[in-house]
Amino acid sequence: MADLQRTVDELAARLGRPLLLEDRVQRVVAYSEQNGAMDDIRRDSILRRRTTPEVRAWLRSAGIHEVTAPIRTAGAPHLGLLPRVCVPVRHTDGLLGFLWFIDSDPPMADAQVAEALAAVPGLALALYHESLASELASHRELEAVTGLLLGEQDAARQLIEAGAFPQARAVTVHVARPLAAEPSDSLRLALEQGLLALRRRLSGHHPLHLVRYDHGVLLTAGTALAADELHAAMPVPVVVGVGRERAALAEAAESYREARHAAEVAARVPALGRTTEWARLGVYRMLTHLPAQELHPGLEELLADAQHLPLLETLEIYLDLAGSAVATSRALRLHRTSLYYRLQRVEELARTDLKDGEERLALHLSLKLARLSGRYSPRDLP
Repeated sequence: MADLQRTVDELAARLGRPLLLEDRVQRVVAYSEQNGAMDDIRRDSILRRRTTPEVRAWLRSAGIHEVTAPIRTAGAPHLGLLPRVCVPVRHTDGLLGFLWFIDSDPPMADAQVAEALAAVPGLALALYHESLASELASHRELEAVTGLLLGEQDAARQLIEAGAFPQARAVTVHVARPLAAEPSDSLRLALEQGLLALRRRLSGHHPLHLVRYDHGVLLTAGTALAADELHAAMPVPVVVGVGRERAALAEAAESYREARHAAEVAARVPALGRTTEWARLGVYRMLTHLPAQELHPGLEELLADAQHLPLLETLEIYLDLAGSAVATSRALRLHRTSLYYRLQRVEELARTDLKDGEERLALHLSLKLARLSGRYSPRDLP
């Protein structure tokens, strides 16, 4: 990276105009001092390390991925994009990146374009070496993080010795699980993009990540991240589970187990919210280990008929509120007489007695277990 930055700075000084270097997927790699014409796209690219999908599509339509020589791209006022000169950076016919100049105030002279082209071999070699080093480092990190989450003690040592995580810091694991029903390549790619964006933004937290077949994992130094930050970075809707903070990286597997558990529960119980901490799961921490078929016999009959959903909802709120008729009537905006009628119907249909504490407990746990198994989905109730 030092070689790339030095080459970029020297070329900008010779040409007397600012430039920006991107890799082949249009992520910003290096840029010179920006002392000339600038548009919002250049400013955002530097701040966010990447242009927007709309701008990338516009430039791709200009043929930047196919050309082997410099081209001038037209401006796009609707995108806030000034005209540009694009110099492709290639190594043995393979595209490695793009060298960008804003082509206005004044337009870039042909001699300047030729000088920029002459610098491409050096840039290409530096980019190629950086790409090889990055791929090797990424592969080693992937293996180490995978081992870490499997509980392999040596994996933590490898990551710390490589400088990927500080030795004396605690670790917290977050699991992001897409709300889409079936895992797919596109969902995994979206998770990868979101987690990489978070890593660039949260470098001070020493983040590490891994994408599994149906969820993404983010490890950070210290306490949990803000929920809004996690969701904002994800290209697809997700639920996030958060494990408890552990004192050392070697203990990350336990935080991962908790975070994955919390994400699975959050996906099944929307009332818990889109971000759920394992420590706040309450009774759901225990219920996920019970077989879903172990329900109160009377509740099984209520679940078998969709017409009984209002009765189930009423019963759950009533039990959640410790059997308080006043609080339940208020929560459901239901007249007390109607509430008592519904509870009586529950007793009749489920062949139970709500005055019996053990019966109330069995019904309450069965309702929560039915939620987890997907057999019971209340309508926007707590």
